[in-house]
Amino acid sequence: MTDSTQPGFTSFPGGGIAVIAGESGAIGGAFADMAEACGRFRAVVRLSRRGTIPLDVLDERSVASAVRAIAAMDGDLRLFLDATGFLHDDRFMPEKSLRDITPEHMAHAFAVNATGPALLMKHFLPLLPRAGKSVLATLSAKVGSIGDNRLGGWFSYRASKAALNQLLHTAAIETARRKPEAVCLSVHPGTVASALSAPFEKTGLHVRPAEEAASDIASVIDRLTSADSGGFFDYKGEAIAW
Repeated sequence: MTDSTQPGFTSFPGGGIAVIAGESGAIGGAFADMAEACGRFRAVVRLSRRGTIPLDVLDERSVASAVRAIAAMDGDLRLFLDATGFLHDDRFMPEKSLRDITPEHMAHAFAVNATGPALLMKHFLPLLPRAGKSVLATLSAKVGSIGDNRLGGWFSYRASKAALNQLLHTAAIETARRKPEAVCLSVHPGTVASALSAPFEKTGLHVRPAEEAASDIASVIDRLTSADSGGFFDYKGEAIAW
């Protein structure tokens, strides 16, 4: 793996553009910092609702506008990380039982965790160059694995992340037809110290610093190739059951 404090992204051609959607989150921000520090990219673009280039994954016009701004920049889009996502807010918490399911919670989880990322794939994948390594990676979650589900609960989050994995896998198949060196990945970052995980830190979960998670994800992205495209991996680069 690359050095944990400074991933080099050495598998990418130099002089390209890296884009991080959801950079206002813990992992997205740490990943953007590392991409800037490595010196491999001509530009590192940070996208968020309040960013210089605003992005709202719930609004396709916002996504299309961000794409136009990046397409006008010098350099190829070599790396796109989707670090957006929803687990809970002041209205909804993960369901412990079937009786806790509500259509409002489920609709919101699918909008942010599946539909929004699908729109990012729709608009950003066409920007990847035809030659040389390029990557679109999306942050998924191990609890989205159907084969690994032994505890139940968290219905909306699990189902929306499972949907995300299917969307990514399907997009990878289409992308490979025209861009054979492109890599599309779903990555499980582990449980990271953030506002997202704060309510669950006393449940015995192993919680890691965002910088450590971002470094691990960067190393996985740097190491995997087009032969791995469409896969679902953990932060160590190990395949996760669908």
